[in-house]
Amino acid sequence: MSSKAEKLEAFGRLLDIMDRLRAECPWDKKQTFESLRHLTIEETYELGDAILSGNRSEIKKELGDLLLHIVFYSKLGSEEGAFDIAEVAHEICEKLIYRHPHIYGDVKVKGEAEVKKNWEALKLKEGKKTVLGGVPKGLPALVKAQRIQDKVAGVGFDWEAAAPVWEKVQEELNEFQEEVAKGNSTKSEEEFGDVLFSLINYARFLKINPDTALERTNQKFIRRFNYLETKALELGKPLQEMSLKEMEAYWVEAKNQVSSPDS
Repeated sequence: MSSKAEKLEAFGRLLDIMDRLRAECPWDKKQTFESLRHLTIEETYELGDAILSGNRSEIKKELGDLLLHIVFYSKLGSEEGAFDIAEVAHEICEKLIYRHPHIYGDVKVKGEAEVKKNWEALKLKEGKKTVLGGVPKGLPALVKAQRIQDKVAGVGFDWEAAAPVWEKVQEELNEFQEEVAKGNSTKSEEEFGDVLFSLINYARFLKINPDTALERTNQKFIRRFNYLETKALELGKPLQEMSLKEMEAYWVEAKNQVSSPDS
């Protein structure tokens, strides 16, 4: 592993490259905060994919791409006289020190739960008007639900055990089924949302990340369906011409043959 001096040298090299690209490259010269935004979101998702794959080489590559974006935004900020990379780094350092009084102060904590509770309390002291005010509006709905539940739990608004949370899931399922039976599409959608929200909450009690769990299932489904498509090609038979019974047979075969840590 690199020494601290080597790490600082590498970061300085990246800053120098960014300066030159911004001065000489036609594409880099045109970029703005707004033009980079969607690319940054894409890079974040690519990092998430690399993490789920467990490929450390890909994680390193995607972290580099994301780091470039942080340096790029900081360069834009410095050109406007708004902030530079040093201010960005110092600000997060100060925030970390302030929000870890059990490390940098004399506060005592018994475990992770108290750390999270103190974190949310300190955020309110910093000027956050509401507990949920810091949840980004643009988050995907599943992730947003998870963050909402984490934040309110951090200030004590939470169930005391997992069992009643599971009971709530079953209650919401019953209410959903009742609305489906009535044929009320609007209420069915509302109750389905309640089912998902309660399931996400139950996952939190089981220490399961629902977004990760769902994505692993997505990837598992894709692998198995790809296997099904491959078999159809080998038979020279379009999927549209295969019976459901034929497809189910290959699906079972895929479950038994497509090897993966989470198959």
